[in-house]
Amino acid sequence: MKSHTEYLTFCTQREHEYIHITPQVEKAVRASGIQEGLALVSAMHITAGVYVNDNEDGLIEDIEKWLEKLAPRDPGYRHHQTGEDNGDAHLKSMLVHHQVIVPVTGGRLDLGTWQRVFYAEFDGRRKKRVLIKVIGE
Repeated sequence: MKSHTEYLTFCTQREHEYIHITPQVEKAVRASGIQEGLALVSAMHITAGVYVNDNEDGLIEDIEKWLEKLAPRDPGYRHHQTGEDNGDAHLKSMLVHHQVIVPVTGGRLDLGTWQRVFYAEFDGRRKKRVLIKVIGE
């Protein structure tokens, strides 16, 4: 068994952004030389996430609206009593999760027809990293 690790770096222009990263993950899988295994994609921050879904603008807007409904910007979060103002970003991160695992088959990501990998930023405008670790044979 072998592994290959790469990092992506983001500094988003907006507080919330949803970035399609499937091409970068595919590139890491190719660079790994691994034919059969798993690709772990993990946001290395507690106010960001990684998820798999369709790359369709309307759906991305729906996801943003849904997350805002479940974890709205609200000055009343107890977290804000510590001097922070990003309580909603922590909650949104929990809803989309911080990582995904995608099968690798024949040296390629084994995604369904419409499945794509996304980085979700909820407290942007500063440098953040995503880990890609490919493990297998």
